[in-house]
Amino acid sequence: MPGRTHATMKEVAELAGASLKTVSRVVNGEGNVNPELTKRVMDAVGVLGYKPNLQAGFLRRSGGKTQTIGLLLENISNPFSASLHRAIEDVATPRNVIVFAGSLDEDVDRERQLVDAFISRRVDGLIIVPTGGDQSYLADEQAAGTPIVFLDRPPHGIDADCVVATNESGGYEATIHLIRHGHKRIAYVGDYEWIYTGAQRLAGYRRAVREEGIEIDESIIFQGFHSPHQAHSSLLHMLRRADRPTAIFASQNLVTLGAIRALRESNLHHEIALVGFDEIPEADLLDPALTLVTQDVALMGERAAQLLFARLDGKNDAFARVVIPTLLTPRGSGEIRPSN
Repeated sequence: MPGRTHATMKEVAELAGASLKTVSRVVNGEGNVNPELTKRVMDAVGVLGYKPNLQAGFLRRSGGKTQTIGLLLENISNPFSASLHRAIEDVATPRNVIVFAGSLDEDVDRERQLVDAFISRRVDGLIIVPTGGDQSYLADEQAAGTPIVFLDRPPHGIDADCVVATNESGGYEATIHLIRHGHKRIAYVGDYEWIYTGAQRLAGYRRAVREEGIEIDESIIFQGFHSPHQAHSSLLHMLRRADRPTAIFASQNLVTLGAIRALRESNLHHEIALVGFDEIPEADLLDPALTLVTQDVALMGERAAQLLFARLDGKNDAFARVVIPTLLTPRGSGEIRPSN
C-alpha cells in the first residue's frame, strides 16, 4: 500500500539535534542522558510518531519481514477466541509465520496498548477483533504499509478487510425457531449492548418478534452480561416471576452457560425452551441437548488469515468484506413447547 513510511531513528535524531547513540539510549530507557536533551528527543518522537524497532537486527537480515503477525482477540480463554486463534495459526504455520496473540477484554485502552506493543515489535500485519467504536487511530499504520484485517466485528473510522458472520439473521432465525414452536413470550439475554455482534443479534430478535406481530416486552430483554455468573444471577430472578417467559434466546456462549445453570437450578430446563448462540462443545451431552446457532469459526479465522497474507504478498485491490453464514442446529432444548 502506498503512503507514509515509519519514522526512523535518524529522523528523530535530526529533529532533536542529537546523535543516533543518544536517541537510542533515550528510547530504550537507558539512564545518564541530560534531561533537556531527553525532552528534545521525546518531543521529536511524539512529532514524528516514531516507534522503537525492537527487532532491527533481525529485520536487516530478513529483508524487512519479521515473519510474525499480531492477533488481538476478545478473550483467549473463551472457546470462540481460542478457535479463531487456532484457525489463524493453521494458515500461518505453513508459511513459517508466528502468531502473537493478546486478550482485549472489551477494553478500548487495552486495544490501543496491544496494537502499539505489536507494532513496536514490527509484526508484519495485524488481525483484530475490535473492541472500541473507533479504529481511525490505525490509519497512519495502515498508510505506512501494515496490512490490517478485522475479524468478527467490522472497524469504525477506517476502511479495511474484514470477516464477519450473519449475526442479525442468526438472531432472527433463533427467535423465529422459538416462535414456530409456539412461543410468544421469549426472553432475550445478551452481551454488552454496544458490541457489534450483540447489537446485531438483538436486532434479529426484535425483527422476528415484530414481524410475527408479537408485542415486545422490554422487561424480558437483558443486556450487559459478559460471564455465566452475571447471566445466571439475573435469570434466576426472572424465572421466579409469575409472568416468566416460556423461552429464552441467549445470544453469546458464556451467557448461554449462565442460562443453562439458572434453568437447571430452577428445575425448568424441561419446561422453558432455550436457543443459544455460539458453539458449546458439550451441547449434545446436555439434557435436553442444546439447540444452537453457530458460526463457522474455523472458516472465519482461515479467511481472515488468507486476506492478511494476500496483502502481505502484494495484493492491493479494494478492501473485502467476507460474510460467513451461521447455522441453526436443533437438538431438543429449542423445541420444547410452552405448557400453557
